[in-house]
Amino acid sequence: MYRERAAAIAGSFVWVNEVIEADAAHRVLPDGCLDLLWIGGRLVVAGPDTTARLVAGAAGTVVGLRFAPGTGPVVLGVPANRLTDQRIPLSALWRGHQVRRLAERVAEAADPGTALEEIAAASLRGRDTPADRLVSAVVAGLSAGRSVAAVADEVGLSDRQLYRRSLAAFGYGPKTLARVFRMRRALVAARSGTGLAEVAATTGYADQAHLSREVRALAGVALTQLLG
Repeated sequence: MYRERAAAIAGSFVWVNEVIEADAAHRVLPDGCLDLLWIGGRLVVAGPDTTARLVAGAAGTVVGLRFAPGTGPVVLGVPANRLTDQRIPLSALWRGHQVRRLAERVAEAADPGTALEEIAAASLRGRDTPADRLVSAVVAGLSAGRSVAAVADEVGLSDRQLYRRSLAAFGYGPKTLARVFRMRRALVAARSGTGLAEVAATTGYADQAHLSREVRALAGVALTQLLG
């Protein structure tokens, strides 16, 4: 059973996936986010994916804190492109003795999700900078469907500067992030019952065929399979 709730950290959320019996792997779509996971008694970082990832449906419970796009690298203190398409132990990024103490804290907590929030909040304290606000503006622009050139102009960066900032904040460039956001907007519209031709027209695709190609490239399966 999967459930989630809003986290105390803006734009982020805590999620829990409890699997009583092993079942089929499920598909996790790219979203420009990083997750801090509590899995098998370990703290693990899930980096931003460029394409969908199949996650085995093994029995057990996984608790995660999914950061808003651009927030995870600030919490972890490393650029997102060091973590793209990777799952690594937190101890590979932070000091081993520190991670062991944090793992003990999460293990003893009545609510591991709250413990993950507290870890992240402690790391974020005092780190709100103009650069962080710039990243938020990039996310807002691209998620609203504005072009990369328009967003670069709005935040006062050249295309090359925006590309470098995006790699560090999201794990990939602004064009890839825009494609990910566009696909997710399209899926929301399609799941609401809107016809696929209209979905394509209203979410920034050239036509329905373009929508289908992009979804397959990012999700690894046909759009109809995702909707089914």
